[in-house]
Amino acid sequence: NTNGRWPDVLAQRIQADKVLAGMGVLNAGINGNRLLRDGDGGESALRRFDRDVLAQAGVKYLIVLEGINDIGHIVSASPSDPADTAQSLIRALEQIVQRAHTHGIKVIGATITPYENCKYASPEGEKMRAAVNDWIRTSKSLDGIADFDKIVRDPAHPTRFLPAYDSGDHLHPNAAGLRAMAESIDLRLLLK
Repeated sequence: NTNGRWPDVLAQRIQADKVLAGMGVLNAGINGNRLLRDGDGGESALRRFDRDVLAQAGVKYLIVLEGINDIGHIVSASPSDPADTAQSLIRALEQIVQRAHTHGIKVIGATITPYENCKYASPEGEKMRAAVNDWIRTSKSLDGIADFDKIVRDPAHPTRFLPAYDSGDHLHPNAAGLRAMAESIDLRLLLK
């Protein structure tokens, strides 16, 4: 409860900005959540999109950071809960962008952070992560990018967290990593 999550730090930055100070930040992130399928993290992001984004008053921008739990699910997939593909994740993100745009909401895509050496890392998953991040970085449908991967990765080992930003589980950023992520967001994206 230290209010140190990246949306908290982003909210502090926005409130300190004379132009943006009236804007609020709603954090609808759920630990363990998946983009496409319901699971331990509750309803999928696609399923809760209308309630958590479209039904909220005054939403102008959406920063979407989803997919690592779908990617990590490769190692525990089963016939009743199969693994997804990079293409299915990209299609889901495209659907979110289209639905948001239909309601006048601009979408900032956040790249998926490294996860090598975490409990559900796999070579197949890393290929998926790279493909989804490539789409985020090159998509013409997004209104902006928050390149969290670039900010927290170790330049000597780009599939791993920079040690200074690793919480210790090799999946989640620590407080310094969360702050770096929030500080990397170009606030000019919120003026468009």
